[in-house]
Amino acid sequence: MKRKIICVLAIAAIAASSLSVVAADTFTVGFDQDFPPMGFVGDDGEFTGFDLELAAEVADRLGKEIVYQPIAWDAKDMELDSGTIDCIWNGFTMTGREDNYTWSEPYMANKQVFVVKKDSGITTLEDLAGMTVDVQIDSSAEAALKEEENADLTGSFGSLLTVADYNTAFMDLEAGAVDAIAMDDVVASYQIEKRDADFVVLEEALAEEEYGIGFKKGNEELRDQVQKALEEMAEDGTLAEISEKWFGKDITTIGK
Repeated sequence: MKRKIICVLAIAAIAASSLSVVAADTFTVGFDQDFPPMGFVGDDGEFTGFDLELAAEVADRLGKEIVYQPIAWDAKDMELDSGTIDCIWNGFTMTGREDNYTWSEPYMANKQVFVVKKDSGITTLEDLAGMTVDVQIDSSAEAALKEEENADLTGSFGSLLTVADYNTAFMDLEAGAVDAIAMDDVVASYQIEKRDADFVVLEEALAEEEYGIGFKKGNEELRDQVQKALEEMAEDGTLAEISEKWFGKDITTIGK
């Protein structure tokens, strides 16, 4: 009986070792699949996006297999803590979260803005008084609206509604169910262009911020590997090339 137990334990140890090797050979990126152009489902049914393309290039340079793992945005911390994903890479705002993760260096500047219909008559933040505003749950825009410095603005709204994703928010705006959307400028500009809709971004920004890659607290080893690959991509022009593909210009900040 003792020999059988030892044998079973040995097999279990080998299996665990094999799993560790597999895990070491993959780079699993957690992302919101409804967040174009950073990460989303393309017309061909495949995952695509600016951040996902960056991640794939990084994985290739690290000799790892890229794994795209769509997650519910409000469950991102649970996914990271459980080891289901190696990082959160999806237009992930560092502002206000500086101490919650081990971060890469910021790779893109962004700001939180409001999107409205062009003919709405809303041109300033003051015009949002009494209006209905959509925001994605657990997003940077929602966090900014909860900041004390924006208390008067948020308090002036007729109502603030949370939605699961910004595709839903844009459908609400198109249908006239809401008057404005609070969201990332990078994503807003992309959505407006792709939808060919009569929407505009208000000139006044809600908040300025930066995008980074969030790793589990203490995982400096993987962070450093990814950061080095990004810096190499900035130096050899790959980062700019991918940015120009998605945005028509280089809006990245690494090495600048």
